[in-house]
Amino acid sequence: MAPEEVAVAGTAEGLPAHAPDRFGFGTEASDARVALWDIDVRPDGQGLPPGRGSVAQGRDVFNIHCVACHGPTGTEGPNDRLVDSEQWDAVPSTRTVGNYWPYATTLYDYIRKAMPQLTPGILSDDQVYAVIAYILWMNEIVSEDAVMDAETLPAVIMPARDKFVVDDRIGGTGPIR
Repeated sequence: MAPEEVAVAGTAEGLPAHAPDRFGFGTEASDARVALWDIDVRPDGQGLPPGRGSVAQGRDVFNIHCVACHGPTGTEGPNDRLVDSEQWDAVPSTRTVGNYWPYATTLYDYIRKAMPQLTPGILSDDQVYAVIAYILWMNEIVSEDAVMDAETLPAVIMPARDKFVVDDRIGGTGPIR
């Protein structure tokens, strides 16, 4: 037998005559199951869940869950600084919520998924809104009586918003298949 014939014969030998319609494992991805994983938040606020939190409530959440990594005022570290009002014409020396983030809703998306660093996902929706209110207040973006929720958070105009270029390209020829 030629080498090509051996290769073909070897691959065809173990195949079933008819593949099964189902493999018999897993469960259907119901709308309820997908909703548990569909937690992205867009800059316009689409995807924000119900809930609300004030600056005062956020101070408490921050002191419990955030201060060890970001310091009592959000400037000490050892991890990234959260507070800095240094304005920039080019790129700031330290990129923080107050001088670099273009959308406040991105804070919700990031904090909900990735914070606190050692126990991500433990904060309730109300706690996430509250800690965002506190971080925005520390950066002098909102007033001390501010309350963040699915309506107020997308309305926050971040200081660096107009430093970014909107990507309005349509691109592609249709949905990926």
